[in-house]
Amino acid sequence: MNDRVHLFLSPEHPCGYLQGRVARNAYIDPALPLTTTRYGWLLEQGFRRSGVHVYRPHCMGCTRCIPARIPVADFIPNRSQRRCQVRNESLQVKVAPGLTDEHFALYRRYLATRHADGGMEPDNREAFEQFLQCAWGEVQFWEFRAETRLVAVAVVDRLPLALSAVYTFYDPAETRRSLGTQAVLQQIEVARQAELPHVYLGYWVPGSRKMEYKRDYQPLEVFSGGQWRRFEPD
Repeated sequence: MNDRVHLFLSPEHPCGYLQGRVARNAYIDPALPLTTTRYGWLLEQGFRRSGVHVYRPHCMGCTRCIPARIPVADFIPNRSQRRCQVRNESLQVKVAPGLTDEHFALYRRYLATRHADGGMEPDNREAFEQFLQCAWGEVQFWEFRAETRLVAVAVVDRLPLALSAVYTFYDPAETRRSLGTQAVLQQIEVARQAELPHVYLGYWVPGSRKMEYKRDYQPLEVFSGGQWRRFEPD
């Protein structure tokens, strides 16, 4: 991609990951036409999307938000992840054609229990749609069902050379299943079958309870100093 990309800085706002800090994002010019190929290149530069808007953190004095991805061919599940796969082997997974009322009802229950203190509005259907949908991308909605009961939805971007995990929400009564973990493992397996080299996980934020789980997927690659490198856990 040789086009010059213009960025716009957002105002500072409370950080959603680290208490007591403020955050700011750098957004790609919304006038720039985007495609899955162009977005794939931006992912490689550490960007991510929320709805149709593509951004990366640009905070004064803080670089804790670190882009992370899994090199699919080298991934080996650890013992906890293998147990998660066994617990969920009876789940049925299919791609839904779009977001539904059933998905929104599950999302509301998930936010009310898991993110009650967050800035997201569980009753705002329009915000739900705008957060997850993307007119220029190939967005997939993966349903996980226990028989006929919907227990989780993973929103996944399909790109020419990767899958990108956008968001996962699940039944808060099913915590024993570790459905967030299962959703990532499912994406790794689908990427492996499709011979896609990477699954992007968004930002790993050391010190954030919400984001610390990403270091459990090994090997993990992180974007630092303008290049991707293997993350070596302590």
